[in-house]
Amino acid sequence: MSLRKLNGTKKIGLIAGNGKFPLLFAREASLHGLDVVAIAIKKDTSLLIGPLVKKVYWLTLKDYARMFEIFEKEEIKKVIMAGQVNPRNLFYKDMGDEMLQRLLSAIKDKRPDTVFSAVADMLAQHDIELVDSTLLLERFLPEKGTLTKTKPDEKTWADIRLGFDMAKRVAGLDIGQTLVVKNGSIVAVEAIEGTDAAIRRGGQVANGGVVVIKVSKPNQDMRFDIPVIGPRTIRNLRRVKARCLAIEAHKTLVIDREVCIRLADRWRIAVVAI
Repeated sequence: MSLRKLNGTKKIGLIAGNGKFPLLFAREASLHGLDVVAIAIKKDTSLLIGPLVKKVYWLTLKDYARMFEIFEKEEIKKVIMAGQVNPRNLFYKDMGDEMLQRLLSAIKDKRPDTVFSAVADMLAQHDIELVDSTLLLERFLPEKGTLTKTKPDEKTWADIRLGFDMAKRVAGLDIGQTLVVKNGSIVAVEAIEGTDAAIRRGGQVANGGVVVIKVSKPNQDMRFDIPVIGPRTIRNLRRVKARCLAIEAHKTLVIDREVCIRLADRWRIAVVAI
């Protein structure tokens, strides 16, 4: 999504979760002359967000209704969502304020697409558009090809082909985006615990030598829950002695790409976009 599609908007809201994704967007938005008003989640969002945005409001999930008040006060009409909020929050009985609890009780299940679609609908009711989360970040979405000097061998490619097909099926059920494969066997499937935990679990089960595949959903809504990797992903691959990471081209956001590739080549981990 290009800047032109913002229709002249010079101010944008950012719902910032954890990780580097919100920081990356904030930097790119600033470079493009946008004023970013961030909603940061206490104990989740990096403190580094502050210097990167025009204004930041630190809230908890009990301040959900206040988020809409802030966007109205700041005259925000377009919002991007970047980074995760700890999924374990879904299991707290007193999670969120009355508005958020009503939203969660009204939806059919608590899978990511269901929750985030409901949030997007509520934003729309307040005349706020949730936009593509890769806005301004197209150059961080790799094209097809091997990104590292380290190349997969035929055995690895066989696991990639198997894993990619199965990962797309699992992602289509909105269960998780990541699969861990070894020698034609699926050894771990990501669920609510997240990619890093799935990688660790798969590595423990298979005793190293795994191939990790991360994909988007078959009909991925690019406004939320897109696949993201970064240096932390590569470090986790090293810990489990993985031999390859395969990501979906044009759909996976790669943060600190040069660092990722340098680390992967140092540890002889192939990284491919397919």
